[in-house]
Amino acid sequence: MRYAAIGDSFTEGVGDERGDGAVRGWADLVAAGLAAARGAPISYANFAVRGRLLDDIVTGQLDAALGLDPPPTLLTLNGGGNDMLRPHTDVAELAERTAPVVRRCADAGVRLVLISGADPSDHMPLGRVVRRRGEELTARIAELAAAHDVTYVDCFHDTELHRPIYWSPDRLHLGPAGHRRAAGLILRGILGGGEVPATTGSDLRRGPLAQLRYHREHVLPWVGRRLRGESSGDTATAKHPDWVTVPATRTVAAGFSGA
Repeated sequence: MRYAAIGDSFTEGVGDERGDGAVRGWADLVAAGLAAARGAPISYANFAVRGRLLDDIVTGQLDAALGLDPPPTLLTLNGGGNDMLRPHTDVAELAERTAPVVRRCADAGVRLVLISGADPSDHMPLGRVVRRRGEELTARIAELAAAHDVTYVDCFHDTELHRPIYWSPDRLHLGPAGHRRAAGLILRGILGGGEVPATTGSDLRRGPLAQLRYHREHVLPWVGRRLRGESSGDTATAKHPDWVTVPATRTVAAGFSGA
């Protein structure tokens, strides 16, 4: 198995930082889970970069993934989250841009898995707008997947992921527990299986001081970058632009275990 992932910060793993500052994320956990389930090493590449818009994902990143030698046998795609944060977004057009990915993967003999990102709208400003756009995009991607018999994993409507315990302090990206749950949902979509266990623990209460700190540390810097035309991913590059080997060690990702 050769697994390649394309996308933005959700797929890169932002919010699931290691002690050295590098990010892990659900795609790394899925790669480990696939190797464990097979009982053999797999090859893994990840072209996702934070801040990327859908156009770059379905062109440059897809080109790079399909151009790997040897080519992937499995590819996951999530995108459109950053587009939905822009003032003027045509959600129908985002779905139309995704359709050629289905054809290109089918022509290349690559199994495609389409993934909707988790819904952050409960926790962020302008959440109502983000939810409305997310609902429309998720519905259109689900229709696309069904029409072409492509595996589709809907993280957007996973009610468990609405709990604050699954989110990072910026409330836009999943935290470590959220990435583990997303990995479980996606592994279930790829491999089959039952329910993904919920994370135990209490959700933190967010009082007025926490709200002020959140806006000062996360919202205002984000607004500042937008006003300057900057992105958090302007200087970022893909963490695994070529095949790396993921060993078949014993691993557990949100209820999925390997021998």
